Amino acid sequence: MSYRIGLGYDVHQLAEGETLWIGGILIPHDKGLVAHSDGDVLLHAICDALLGAAKLRDIGYHFPDSSAEFRSIDSKLLLAETYRMVSDKGFRLVNLDATISAQRPRLKEYIPGMEAAISKVLNTDIEAINIKATTTEKLGFEGREEGISVQAVVLIEKVDKVKLG
Repeated sequence: MSYRIGLGYDVHQLAEGETLWIGGILIPHDKGLVAHSDGDVLLHAICDALLGAAKLRDIGYHFPDSSAEFRSIDSKLLLAETYRMVSDKGFRLVNLDATISAQRPRLKEYIPGMEAAISKVLNTDIEAINIKATTTEKLGFEGREEGISVQAVVLIEKVDKVKLG
């Protein structure tokens, strides 16, 4: 088997009047993420990790924020298309680990829903998905509640092709 690791990072600004989608679920909060799409910072970081591991460039290359096609798009659709591209290259996800950095809102109670949503989109066992959340102890742009960042790491493996005949 051939294994590859991918690292994804994404950040979005928080602002009043926007919705807060993280990990494929809507989270009630007084601010949301500013973005061309729905701004799901977690799913975007996962897309970049998967694309990087499979040597498929990055999310901006495949889903540019200059394209009207992706305006306000549900990031679960971007993740599904990303995973289709990775699968088409003969890879499957082994596991995913991600950390969300946000001072507020507290995300602990939403993490099981995020993991369930992601495992459904990726059609994989929920045991392969691990999401964590942390604050930055009021330091940096996350600590000042100006934005949210995510780091995601994936391990993918090349799937042996079945020989016919």
